[in-house]
Amino acid sequence: MPGSATLEAEVTQVSRHGFWLLLGDEELNVPFAQFPWFKQATIEQLSDVQRPTVNHLYWPQLDVDLAVESLRDPAAFPLVSRPSGTLA
Repeated sequence: MPGSATLEAEVTQVSRHGFWLLLGDEELNVPFAQFPWFKQATIEQLSDVQRPTVNHLYWPQLDVDLAVESLRDPAAFPLVSRPSGTLA
């Protein structure tokens, strides 16, 4: 019985400005300015990323779901959610 295919996602680098995410042979920058809900996350929380489908990423410890396309082209997704606990 063959095993199921697993889509890999890996955080490769973290800085005070954001982090880099490796998806197969593609590496994407995730800047905190555009994705603020990651800014206060620990390395452990950032690194716990799942890729259930080719275009879906999920961070279970942060309860964050993102489309891969929103990382490739953030300008195409202008609505940015605020991190929990912040006001307008």
